[in-house]
Amino acid sequence: MNIKGTLFKLSETSGASGDETNVSELALGMLKQYCPDARITNGNVIGNFGKFKEELPLLVLDAHIDQIGMIVTYITDDGFVKIGNIGGIDRRLLPAQPVVIHGKKDVKGVICSVPPHLTSNGKEVLSFDDTAIDTGMTKSELDEIISLGDTITFDVKCHELLNSRVTGGAFDDRSGIVSILYALECLKDKKTAYNVTVIFSSQEELGERGAKIGAFEINPDIALAVDVSFAYAQGEDENKCGYLGKGAMIGVSPSLSRKISDKLINTAKENNIPYQIEVMNGLTSTNADRYAVNREGAEVCTVSIPLRNMHTPVEVIDLKDVELTGKLIAEFITE
Repeated sequence: MNIKGTLFKLSETSGASGDETNVSELALGMLKQYCPDARITNGNVIGNFGKFKEELPLLVLDAHIDQIGMIVTYITDDGFVKIGNIGGIDRRLLPAQPVVIHGKKDVKGVICSVPPHLTSNGKEVLSFDDTAIDTGMTKSELDEIISLGDTITFDVKCHELLNSRVTGGAFDDRSGIVSILYALECLKDKKTAYNVTVIFSSQEELGERGAKIGAFEINPDIALAVDVSFAYAQGEDENKCGYLGKGAMIGVSPSLSRKISDKLINTAKENNIPYQIEVMNGLTSTNADRYAVNREGAEVCTVSIPLRNMHTPVEVIDLKDVELTGKLIAEFITE
């Protein structure tokens, strides 16, 4: 499996929360190589791995497929597209960003930027009410192509950095999807200790909505939420971050199953797989929170890939961490 190529394809395919169709169909084709019964249900991509055995517990591997984005709120008479946010976007990075409006056809534009010469020392942070996209088109031209409610994503291409690091957009959480696919690749022709269902869930950035309905439908005994978490960068608190290139971050939290956390840690130790511990003092703000309280509840844990510059067009990860995360998952599942 080409981890980098798979990640780049997924990351460069649009899929803002609530409008995941393009990336979901791409991921569905990838998942069907391992789960022939895979399908899209209520926005979630779901597939069952291997032959179901009545005596085994059911384990879910979850990674969310949506990304942050924006939404068209109206078009001004002079042809500027006004927008709102979908998910948590850092407004400091908005000016001059290239974007794509996903209408009847894709329309490229840039977010307007006031020159620093005309601002008060350039310190203002735009509100979304003051933000607009310039496409170079008139209102009448735009009315033919885009509609109110169309989604918008940053216009981003992935790039290689030094060694095994890469940068791009939507690595949160397309990198988690790649880790799961790699785990399934590793599990080929191996016996598993669980019945395994995979879900690439929708609308996580809006409050884990896809995981909530997926958890109710699947009703697993155990769930691993494969997501991203904060990698240390200059000026950040090292105690609250992981490190690029040092393996998956295994979650430990009062809202998670300590039994599953310990089992993941032991699996890593027994198989000489590098790992890190991520301590959270409450909810995890990941899909794990939804599985933990589904119906009678499930034993859950987070397995996270360290990532810098979260929710920006220049997220950074180390491909080694994607591979190590997949290996850890596969060894955890192997009988």
